[in-house]
Amino acid sequence: MIRILGIDPGTINLGYGVVEVDAGMKALDFGVIHVASGIRIEKRLKYLYEKINDVILKSNPDEVAIEQLFVGKNAKSAFAIGAAQTVAVLAVVNNGLPVYYYSPNMIKQHVTSYGHSDKKQVQEMVRIHLGLLESPEPNDAADALATAICHINCSRFNRWVSERV
Repeated sequence: MIRILGIDPGTINLGYGVVEVDAGMKALDFGVIHVASGIRIEKRLKYLYEKINDVILKSNPDEVAIEQLFVGKNAKSAFAIGAAQTVAVLAVVNNGLPVYYYSPNMIKQHVTSYGHSDKKQVQEMVRIHLGLLESPEPNDAADALATAICHINCSRFNRWVSERV
């Protein structure tokens, strides 16, 4: 049995999701760490670090998967998300855990079989993969669970390939 923590970084809403995998996948916990946008960035990052550390200590994951930064047209937003990703990585590494990175398109591909799926499709497929009664809310939590599912699927494939080489 292995436990994966998925993280969808953001400086206002940082999603997290903990998935345990044995014969199947099971969501143990998921949610969003919310920080008010009016707070200075350095205080938001400190708060995120502390809360991510709390999630790690509470959930005791074996591995952590983080959604990679997607650089769109808004450089200021990309910088902020990159800072949140860095804080998450620091919390993970300081807890002695391995970290894995996945692009948004790769996550969508592994969860929905289509790399350009919309948020609703991702939420619904996360619900199906994890056997949840309802789609996980909010989107940031669903994206974090999707990141964990992507890591599980990639790890399974990589183990399968290495056993045949």
